[in-house]
Amino acid sequence: MSAQDYREDSRKAIRTLFCIGVRDAFFATDAAERALVIDESRRAFADLAGRFGVRVLGTMDDDEVMVGPSTTFPWTAYILADIPDYATAARVCSILRDHPVGEVRLWHYFTIQARLGRPLFFGNE
Repeated sequence: MSAQDYREDSRKAIRTLFCIGVRDAFFATDAAERALVIDESRRAFADLAGRFGVRVLGTMDDDEVMVGPSTTFPWTAYILADIPDYATAARVCSILRDHPVGEVRLWHYFTIQARLGRPLFFGNE
């Protein structure tokens, strides 16, 4: 594949890495509230394909070797996905702004950012 073919072929979707950090509030709350946050996180991020056209390629959670809050890189969890456009990245990030957990929203417990790019031309085998 030529460099030009690589650049043109990679325009079909935007490769996106959603980076999720855990805030102090998650660790400061009790076990019952943490369980509720986990359940609501599952609901909030369910069916990304059907809701937003997101093709999830993989996820990673390093909570076993990352202990405590992560308010900057390195983050605690990642979702690698192909998305149709920039607006979709904003909608997925807005899940934290919009999804309630009791009297607060998910962003009380988590932070999220999206890195947008394209597939790397090597290391895919």
